[in-house]
Amino acid sequence: MAVAEELHFGRAAERLMIVQSAVSQQVRRLERELGADLLDRSPRHVRLTEAGERFLPHARAVLEAEQRAVAAVAAYAVSSGNPFGAVLRIGTSTGMGERLEQFLEVMGRLAPDTRIELSSSPTAARLEQVATGQLDACFARGVEQGPEGVRLIPVWQDELVVALSARDPLAEREQVALRDVAHLPLLLTARRFNPPLVDLVTRACRDAGFEPVPGPPHSGLQDTLAAFGAGAPGWTVLYAAHARQLATGRVRFLRVEAPGGESPSAGAYLCLPAVLAVRASTPRARLAPLLAACRECQP
Repeated sequence: MAVAEELHFGRAAERLMIVQSAVSQQVRRLERELGADLLDRSPRHVRLTEAGERFLPHARAVLEAEQRAVAAVAAYAVSSGNPFGAVLRIGTSTGMGERLEQFLEVMGRLAPDTRIELSSSPTAARLEQVATGQLDACFARGVEQGPEGVRLIPVWQDELVVALSARDPLAEREQVALRDVAHLPLLLTARRFNPPLVDLVTRACRDAGFEPVPGPPHSGLQDTLAAFGAGAPGWTVLYAAHARQLATGRVRFLRVEAPGGESPSAGAYLCLPAVLAVRASTPRARLAPLLAACRECQP
C-alpha cells in the first residue's frame, strides 16, 4: 500500500520507518505468494502493473478491516472497564501543533470516559517519568534508546521547515535546499534544550557543505519569528505541524531538502523520527487505542 501510494520505494521506506531493502523484500515476497508482479520497476519510475491495480483495492480493504478491528477492541475495552482508568497522563513534545490536536480528538472518540492530562518537560525527564510510572506514555523525537523498562514505538516522521522573513528573496520559493540559506544567520535554540533537533540541523548543514552562521542569542521562537516578520535576516527551523498553526504573511515557512543527493521531488525532506514511549509492561489492550490514534495522526 505504501509503495503503491508513493510510487517510490525510498519514500515508502521513510513513511514506514524501515530500511528500503526491507520494503523491497516484503513486496517481492508478496509477489511470489500471489504469483504475479504488482509493480513495474525501472531506474526512473515505479508503477502499478495491471495485477497491482486489481490487487490495490483489496489490499486497502484488508488494512481498513484491521483498523476497524482495532477500534472495536478499543471500544470494547472502554465499555468493559476503561483500560486507562479515569486519567491518562501523556507527556508531549514542543511543536506538535495540529498533530497533538488530532491525537486528542481521536482519543476522545476511543476513550470518551478518560480525562487526558498533558505534561511538558525536557525529553529525558519525560522518558524517566514514563519509566517510574508518573506518565502513562510520552511523545519524543530523535530518541533511539530509553531508560530501562521503557519501550519506544515509532509513530511518524516529523518534517521540519525553514522559517525566514517574507521579505527575503528566498520567500518566493515553495522549498529550499539548506545551501540556499548558508549565507544567513541561523537562530536556533541552545543544544541543551533540544539536542536531537540541534544535532540534526548542524549535521545537515555540514552534509550540505557549510557551517551555519551563528545568529544573535535565541530568546524563543515567538521572538525570532517576530524579528523575521519585521525584516530581520536569518533563518530557523520548526516542525511543519507547528508551522501550519502559525500562518502569517510576514514570515514564510518553506520545505527544506535533506542533503544527500535526492531532489525534493523525491520526497527527501528534513525530518526527525517521533516515537511513543510506554512502559514495556503495558498490556497490549491498553496500547491499542493509543496506537490507533497515532496512526490517524500520520500525514
